[in-house]
Amino acid sequence: MAGTDPIDGFSVPVHRALTEPILLGGAPRTLAIANATLAAAIALGLRLWIPGLVLWLLGHGAAVWAAKHDAQFVEVIRRHLRYPAYLRA
Repeated sequence: MAGTDPIDGFSVPVHRALTEPILLGGAPRTLAIANATLAAAIALGLRLWIPGLVLWLLGHGAAVWAAKHDAQFVEVIRRHLRYPAYLRA
């Protein structure tokens, strides 16, 4: 087929790690760190071990579930909150 062959010098292999989001335990890295920090503050700072652990498990589980459906969900939510809603129903 003409036109589908790569031209020498214009084809670059792209490593898979450059196109996939950075995940930590299956959740987006920033969200996983924020969730763990909040849970640790509750568990260690307030000495509420069980609520801190439960918060971490639920938060991390929800983030993993959302990342399985859309790995860029954090960026989508940020963009959604940044733009005003002109057409409210």
